[in-house]
Amino acid sequence: QVLLVESGGGLVQAGDSLRLSCAASERMFSQLTMGWFRQAPGKEREFVAGINWNGEDTLYADSVKGRFTISRVNYQVTVYLQMNNLKQEDTAVYQCAAQNWPFASAGSTESSYVYWGQGTKVDVSA
Repeated sequence: QVLLVESGGGLVQAGDSLRLSCAASERMFSQLTMGWFRQAPGKEREFVAGINWNGEDTLYADSVKGRFTISRVNYQVTVYLQMNNLKQEDTAVYQCAAQNWPFASAGSTESSYVYWGQGTKVDVSA
Protein backbone atom coordinates (compact mmCIF):
# COMPACT_ATOMS: atom_id res chain seq x y z
CA GLN A 1 0.00 0.00 0.00
CA VAL A 2 1.39 3.37 -1.02
CA LEU A 3 0.02 6.39 0.81
CA LEU A 4 0.17 9.73 -0.99
CA VAL A 5 -0.18 13.15 0.63
CA GLU A 6 -0.48 16.30 -1.46
CA SER A 7 0.30 19.84 -0.39
CA GLY A 8 0.84 23.26 -1.89
CA GLY A 9 -2.61 24.24 -3.07
CA GLY A 10 -4.16 27.61 -2.37
CA LEU A 11 -5.83 30.71 -3.70
CA VAL A 12 -3.90 32.63 -6.34
CA GLN A 13 -4.57 35.11 -9.10
CA ALA A 14 -4.46 34.40 -12.80
CA GLY A 15 -0.88 34.52 -14.02
CA ASP A 16 0.57 33.39 -10.69
CA SER A 17 2.52 30.21 -10.02
CA LEU A 18 2.14 27.37 -7.55
CA ARG A 19 4.10 24.23 -6.82
CA LEU A 20 2.25 21.17 -5.64
CA SER A 21 4.03 18.41 -3.78
CA CYS A 22 3.09 14.77 -3.30
CA ALA A 23 4.90 12.79 -0.63
CA ALA A 24 4.78 9.00 -0.76
CA SER A 25 4.99 6.61 2.16
CA GLU A 26 6.99 3.82 0.62
CA ARG A 27 10.44 3.49 -0.86
CA MET A 28 8.96 1.42 -3.69
CA PHE A 29 7.61 4.76 -4.92
CA SER A 30 10.93 5.21 -6.71
CA GLN A 31 9.96 2.41 -9.14
CA LEU A 32 6.45 3.62 -9.91
CA THR A 33 4.94 5.85 -12.56
CA MET A 34 3.29 8.86 -10.91
CA GLY A 35 0.64 11.23 -12.15
CA TRP A 36 -1.35 14.32 -11.34
CA PHE A 37 -5.06 14.51 -12.04
CA ARG A 38 -7.59 17.27 -11.34
CA GLN A 39 -11.30 17.60 -10.92
CA ALA A 40 -13.03 20.92 -11.37
CA PRO A 41 -16.45 21.58 -9.84
CA GLY A 42 -19.13 19.80 -11.83
CA LYS A 43 -16.65 18.10 -14.14
CA GLU A 44 -15.06 14.69 -14.51
CA ARG A 45 -11.59 14.05 -13.19
CA GLU A 46 -8.97 14.58 -15.88
CA PHE A 47 -5.33 13.74 -16.42
CA VAL A 48 -2.86 16.60 -16.00
CA ALA A 49 0.66 15.14 -16.11
CA GLY A 50 2.54 11.88 -15.67
CA ILE A 51 6.14 10.88 -15.05
CA ASN A 52 7.88 7.53 -15.22
CA TRP A 53 10.04 6.06 -12.48
CA ASN A 54 13.28 7.85 -13.33
CA GLY A 55 11.82 11.10 -14.63
CA GLU A 56 12.99 10.60 -18.20
CA ASP A 57 9.50 10.10 -19.62
CA THR A 58 6.83 12.74 -19.04
CA LEU A 59 3.39 13.31 -20.46
CA TYR A 60 1.08 16.34 -20.29
CA ALA A 61 -2.48 17.21 -21.09
CA ASP A 62 -2.69 19.66 -23.98
CA SER A 63 -4.34 22.23 -21.72
CA VAL A 64 -1.26 22.52 -19.49
CA LYS A 65 1.62 21.95 -21.92
CA GLY A 66 4.18 24.71 -21.69
CA ARG A 67 2.80 25.93 -18.35
CA PHE A 68 3.07 22.93 -16.00
CA THR A 69 6.10 20.78 -15.25
CA ILE A 70 6.08 17.46 -13.43
CA SER A 71 9.22 16.25 -11.70
CA ARG A 72 10.28 13.84 -9.00
CA VAL A 73 13.02 13.40 -6.43
CA ASN A 74 13.12 9.72 -5.64
CA TYR A 75 15.36 9.84 -2.58
CA GLN A 76 12.81 12.26 -1.10
CA VAL A 77 9.93 10.03 -2.29
CA THR A 78 8.26 13.17 -3.62
CA VAL A 79 6.75 14.22 -6.93
CA TYR A 80 6.12 17.87 -7.82
CA LEU A 81 3.86 19.78 -10.16
CA GLN A 82 5.13 23.25 -10.97
CA MET A 83 2.26 25.32 -12.32
CA ASN A 84 3.04 28.62 -14.03
CA ASN A 85 0.81 31.20 -15.68
CA LEU A 86 -2.23 29.81 -13.93
CA LYS A 87 -5.63 30.40 -15.48
CA GLN A 88 -9.09 30.42 -13.95
CA GLU A 89 -9.83 27.16 -15.76
CA ASP A 90 -7.05 25.51 -13.73
CA THR A 91 -9.24 25.80 -10.63
CA ALA A 92 -9.74 22.26 -9.35
CA VAL A 93 -8.85 19.73 -6.71
CA TYR A 94 -5.51 18.23 -7.72
CA GLN A 95 -4.76 14.64 -6.85
CA CYS A 96 -1.53 12.73 -6.96
CA ALA A 97 -1.67 9.10 -8.08
CA ALA A 98 0.65 6.13 -8.48
CA GLN A 99 0.59 3.07 -10.69
CA ASN A 100 1.15 -0.38 -9.24
CA TRP A 101 3.79 -1.96 -11.47
CA PRO A 102 7.41 -0.91 -11.53
CA PHE A 103 9.31 0.72 -14.35
CA ALA A 104 6.31 1.51 -16.52
CA SER A 105 6.28 4.47 -18.90
CA ALA A 106 4.38 7.67 -18.18
CA GLY A 107 0.67 7.24 -18.84
CA SER A 108 -2.56 9.21 -18.89
CA THR A 109 -5.08 6.41 -18.39
CA GLU A 110 -6.83 6.93 -15.07
CA SER A 111 -7.60 3.25 -14.58
CA SER A 112 -3.89 2.40 -14.60
CA TYR A 113 -3.38 4.42 -11.42
CA VAL A 114 -4.05 2.42 -8.29
CA TYR A 115 -3.07 4.64 -5.38
CA TRP A 116 -4.57 8.09 -4.87
CA GLY A 117 -4.03 10.98 -2.52
CA GLN A 118 -6.83 13.01 -0.94
CA GLY A 119 -6.14 16.04 -3.08
CA THR A 120 -5.21 19.68 -2.65
CA LYS A 121 -7.41 22.55 -3.79
CA VAL A 122 -6.23 25.17 -6.24
CA ASP A 123 -8.35 28.27 -6.73
CA VAL A 124 -7.38 30.73 -9.45
CA SER A 125 -9.16 34.06 -9.41
CA ALA A 126 -9.32 36.61 -12.20
